[in-house]
Amino acid sequence: MGPDFIFDNRLGIHIPSKFRSMKDRSIMMAEWEKERGKIPDRISELEDLIRAKQRLMDNEEHFETACLYNSEIAGLASVINDLWLWYRAADPLAGKAHH
Repeated sequence: MGPDFIFDNRLGIHIPSKFRSMKDRSIMMAEWEKERGKIPDRISELEDLIRAKQRLMDNEEHFETACLYNSEIAGLASVINDLWLWYRAADPLAGKAHH
């Protein structure tokens, strides 16, 4: 990934941060398309984690632990939602030009 991308630990992917020129923009868009292609696999990984936590929660007898699992599931679902937003963004670089 080029210097105009930053790794988002929460999402688990690189996201665009800025660009300086139209030439930079075309390079970034090409890089972004590669990174964007990773999003469905990342979502699948997170869905697997959710299913695992749901199984743990289904068998959990301790209320506080079940609440913890539920909170973790909600956090993972939030990440999935944000990843879908990035995936569906037609042009994630729009409005970020620095002149």
